[in-house]
Amino acid sequence: MKQKKILILGSTGSIGINALEVVAEKREFFQVVGLASHRNESLLLEQATRFGVSHLALSGTISKDPRIEYNGLEGLLHLIEDSDADIVLNGISGAAGFLPSMKAIQTGKHLALANKETLVMAGELVLAEARKQGVSILPVDSEHSAIFQLFTRFDKTSIEAVILTASGGAFRDLPKEQLSSVTPALALNHPTWNMGTKITIDSASLANKGLEVIEAHHLFEMPPERIHVVIHPQSYVHSLVETKDGNFYAQIGKPDMRIPILNALTYPSILSNSIEKLSLYNVQLSFFEPDREKYPMLPLAYHALRRGGAYPLVYNAANEVAVDAFLQGHLPFTGIPQLVDRTLEWCDWPISIEGVEMVLDTDARARSVAQAILSQRKE
Repeated sequence: MKQKKILILGSTGSIGINALEVVAEKREFFQVVGLASHRNESLLLEQATRFGVSHLALSGTISKDPRIEYNGLEGLLHLIEDSDADIVLNGISGAAGFLPSMKAIQTGKHLALANKETLVMAGELVLAEARKQGVSILPVDSEHSAIFQLFTRFDKTSIEAVILTASGGAFRDLPKEQLSSVTPALALNHPTWNMGTKITIDSASLANKGLEVIEAHHLFEMPPERIHVVIHPQSYVHSLVETKDGNFYAQIGKPDMRIPILNALTYPSILSNSIEKLSLYNVQLSFFEPDREKYPMLPLAYHALRRGGAYPLVYNAANEVAVDAFLQGHLPFTGIPQLVDRTLEWCDWPISIEGVEMVLDTDARARSVAQAILSQRKE
């Protein structure tokens, strides 16, 4: 495989740290040409020294260190534009990852996408720009990576449905009657994955799976009724496809984010690695239908996807406001879907998204509405 130049956004977060571990093992295949963090300046500089990177960005604050030449959001976008990277790995959390994804695509760089919000907020717009620029969007989420790998092995016309697996999060075994009193500390105790704060809360509410349903719709051109979700506690099956003859095909392996990261960065090649392999001896696999009353964020995601236009964007924006309020103790866990539902039904949101400015304006409006509803709740 020819050596690839990589720019890593969110290098000090979970995805970025795992990506650099992949690079450290496969240095002959990768050259890191840029790193970006939100606020973790000390770790960013450590990473730069370790990997010999001189082009650095700190998007959430202004650094006084002369080694960090790009600061703030505008600086981050300039880093992407100035970089000669072949592929940009976007590991930024939340809606903040949308503009960097668009900038990477607009400047003709392939996008390894761990930021699912990019496609949730404006999937049609983003994919149209990728087609225009002739670049690939390579999924990094373990579920979408699995489906992507399976799609490369089947003719798309033979696939009936895609099945996303979900661990069930921290409250998988907790009766739904007890969810109103759970704390952020309990919600952050994920049974399988070690992830960032926001995504771990989303896993507990299944909002993360709702976002992945919307993302899968865009990535694989599947209608909502052909995207299914199953609870799979062991997290060994990363996702499945169902073919039209009724058979299921799965990608099975250790729950380790380094694997989908490596697959995205090396596509279309598949490389060997030193990551511990799953032993099939004594492995038990179980699957359950999600309780949609316990996890109302999942049916809300399907509702938003069917409404189309700005509704998925509003779903995401309201959820980000709700999760932040929960973490700050201003909203109970069960208040998250209530706030999202009320924001979705607040008004008739646009039925089409036309341009980046409209994405940003609608996102800001949805957050304002969610904050207003939250303020009413506090009164």
